[in-house]
Amino acid sequence: MGRLLLTVLTLNFVLIAPLWWRYGGIDGYWLAWEALIIAPLMLLLPGVHLRRWIAAGGIGWVVLATLANVGTAATHMAFARPLNLYLDIPLLRSIYHLLVGNVGQLIAVCAIIAVVIILLVTIAGMLRLLLPTVSYSVTRLSGAVALAMLVFATTLAVFELNGVRVVDNARLPIVNTTRFQWQQITGTHAARLAFSEQLATSPIEAQPLPGLEGRNVLLTFVESYGISALDTPRYADVMLPTLADMQQRFEERDLHVVSGMLKAPIRGGQSWLAHATALSGRWIDNQLWYRLMLNSDHSTLIDDFRATGQRTLSVMPAITMAWPEGEAYGFDQIAAAKDIDYAGPSLNWVTMPDQFTLDYTQRHLLGDTPVFAQIALISSHAPWTPILPVIEDWSLIEDGRIFAPWANAGDPPEVLWQDIERVRDHHAWSVDYAVKVTGRWAERVVDDNTLMIMLGDHQAAPLITGNDASLAVPVHIISGDPTLLAPFMARGFVSGTVPLFEQASTAPRMSQLRHWLQADFGEQGRP
Repeated sequence: MGRLLLTVLTLNFVLIAPLWWRYGGIDGYWLAWEALIIAPLMLLLPGVHLRRWIAAGGIGWVVLATLANVGTAATHMAFARPLNLYLDIPLLRSIYHLLVGNVGQLIAVCAIIAVVIILLVTIAGMLRLLLPTVSYSVTRLSGAVALAMLVFATTLAVFELNGVRVVDNARLPIVNTTRFQWQQITGTHAARLAFSEQLATSPIEAQPLPGLEGRNVLLTFVESYGISALDTPRYADVMLPTLADMQQRFEERDLHVVSGMLKAPIRGGQSWLAHATALSGRWIDNQLWYRLMLNSDHSTLIDDFRATGQRTLSVMPAITMAWPEGEAYGFDQIAAAKDIDYAGPSLNWVTMPDQFTLDYTQRHLLGDTPVFAQIALISSHAPWTPILPVIEDWSLIEDGRIFAPWANAGDPPEVLWQDIERVRDHHAWSVDYAVKVTGRWAERVVDDNTLMIMLGDHQAAPLITGNDASLAVPVHIISGDPTLLAPFMARGFVSGTVPLFEQASTAPRMSQLRHWLQADFGEQGRP
């Protein structure tokens, strides 16, 4: 009797605990019907061999479903979406590298080892509970209780499967997770076939943009810069004064700026999907779509600007390993971390500060010929420590050694991330830094012959923005020539550095950016 109760409680905890993490509390879910089915069933099964086979299969199912629920809790926390096994398994390597960048290789490896040990101990414990020793015998009382529990739980589980919830706090986590993941796998596979067909049969043709011929076009992504940075009071108190100051400084230098919003394809991470969406004109919201697009002959803004006559450049300071995707895009020049002569310290995940990246780009990469540059900044990438000041005299930046005093400034990530409120403050300060230095850089490089598109790549993770935050990101279009901004005003952008917050829910997709440039500056957009 005691063994049956212990087995039920253990299984129930293993199955329900991921739901507590996913939904942020223990109030809504207390009971997994499968625990009340598996435990008595194993007790009543005759024959040691039969019990072993069924136990092995059952435990495998429990473990896989539990891992999927843990994964769903993690992906909701990081990306505000459920785990999709079809799409997310290839991301495990990227997650490992992100973990190493945030907390260091030693802690990352220890964390992985700890997870593996916990998993093995859990499996061994469940096997021990579900496979009684040969000497263990079922008493008449415990057998009767087990049978009653099995019949009761199976009956109510059948009701649950048919949409009748008898017990509000009870669920079928194994069955529900298996069904949900299977639906995602089949649905995603069908969507993959449809997307592949769309790429083949409905291409977006490359076309020159004569309205931008002979001009510099600087597509500059600010990491983790979502609309929540401007419309959430604790972040707006930091960001709005910076935007007001930016606008005033632009006016003093006869620069013009309009602002609006675009809807990013992702939240919390995977910035390259936002880059791909803007460049391709396709909605790329997962890794598979990204690979399919790059492996196809699909054209991008790189092709449009090459046809227009610009040299194409990608500045990617976060790229520290081989990046075949850059070659697939077809940039004329790629400046990854190894290609940028930076002599300063790395700052946790951040390989080099944004101010250095921008200054180096101006001094060494832009050149004298018209250029289309995609620049992906990184200082506002988690873990958001340390926070750097803006160096007012840009001539002091040189090779980056000036940043050495900040190598160990502030708390390390493993200390900072023990306090979520401090994490949120650091997020605001780091985005403020990134936006501020980008604005100051615009003062230096933007003129009548330049169109700068400064936009966020995505919202920060839900632990920063909340679970229901919009996908919208701010977009600032800057130029010394106001005629280049007029098409964006016609599309709902407003003068100044602050977009209309009420447009967040109706913001166009980021994939529209390429279509706008083709329509407004291509042949059809000419008078």
